[in-house]
Amino acid sequence: TAASEVMAILCLSRNMEELKEKLARVIAAYSYDERPITAEQLNAVGAMAALLKDAIKPNLVQTTEGVAAFVHGGPFANIAHGTSSIISTMMGLKLADYFVTEAGFGTDLGAEKFFNIVGRHGIRPDAVVLVVSIRALKWHGGMSMDDIKKGRKNMRALRKGLANLAKHMENIEMFGLPMVVVLNRFPTDREEEIRAVEEFCGDVPFAVADVYNEGGEGGIELAGKVVSVIHNKKPKFRFLYPLDVSVKEKIEAIARNVYGAGKVVYSITAEDDIRIVNKLGLDMLPICMAKTPYSLSDDPSLRGRPTNFKITVKEIRISAGAGFLVPITGKITTMPGLPAKPAAVRIDVDERGRITGIE
Repeated sequence: TAASEVMAILCLSRNMEELKEKLARVIAAYSYDERPITAEQLNAVGAMAALLKDAIKPNLVQTTEGVAAFVHGGPFANIAHGTSSIISTMMGLKLADYFVTEAGFGTDLGAEKFFNIVGRHGIRPDAVVLVVSIRALKWHGGMSMDDIKKGRKNMRALRKGLANLAKHMENIEMFGLPMVVVLNRFPTDREEEIRAVEEFCGDVPFAVADVYNEGGEGGIELAGKVVSVIHNKKPKFRFLYPLDVSVKEKIEAIARNVYGAGKVVYSITAEDDIRIVNKLGLDMLPICMAKTPYSLSDDPSLRGRPTNFKITVKEIRISAGAGFLVPITGKITTMPGLPAKPAAVRIDVDERGRITGIE
């Protein structure tokens, strides 16, 4: 699944040898005296690798306009590290002049994890494209989802929501990378609203993309600005934290600097988890926070740019194979769930054997 450590291992392995090395380190259980029992000790590595023999190979697909693309891996950024496989990235870099990959959700999740986790595997971006929409900004400005879906104008909410965009821009600057802000255009967007976002970005390159309606033509402005930034602005990439500081220091560096939190609170379970991490000598691993994507905080109801809030770490899970620690924050659930009305409830078969409800 998207939350599985095996998915993260698949996406962070460069080849079959490295895949097997990571699988061997997976902790399946603990003995009564808290010693880890690994997949290697269970003699399960060969069988696991055999199941992943073809899965480790990137899927080459073609877009509707004939452009090659890799689709490989699916770790969600709210509960895992949130980006496609290192293998597909390395292949793309060898085969194309410019390679674009996605880091899921915002800078507080996918981007932070790309920089601090994937970046430690030797992959450093030359530039960042920060995607924003008028709809999201209005939502962060306090507008109701019903009014947003109806396309109603509310410049006050839009301008208030720009504080959220500002924080994401600051986060990218924190890592020393040049950026382009791109507005993902919706049919309900007004020119006045677009101008307000562009003016807010100031000297940061800004583009409007309408690839949903116009295909590649709708992304030409964005592509041009990205290429210009890559050639004219040198990245000065830096990690947020060194690996040799304590687990709490790493968690708090993310919470305070990236999220804007005032403090981090640890449950008794989390404190005990840290004790075990230290006992096993795994405190040098990077951090992969599990957090809601709906807020910079761990509370999905806190919109905009909240400040001085509290991050609550309930537990810390060890992904020794993938090579990171996973603090579980707020009320996040690590198993992706179904929507309120799953597609399955619409599917049926009539007396003639005809299936309905599948589009």
